[in-house]
Amino acid sequence: KLVPVGYGIKKLQIMMTIVDDLVSVDNLIEEHLTVEPANEYIQSCDIVAFNKI
Repeated sequence: KLVPVGYGIKKLQIMMTIVDDLVSVDNLIEEHLTVEPANEYIQSCDIVAFNKI
């Protein structure tokens, strides 16, 4: 969902469940969020809460 931050800026909040044995969170960020064309629209990525399965 889009969450207002301030001054008309909104952030995209995504809730997901990641099985740690199958997917590394660092690899997920590096391989999918820092490549073209996603990196043109994504300024930063913050993990607010983390639950391991």
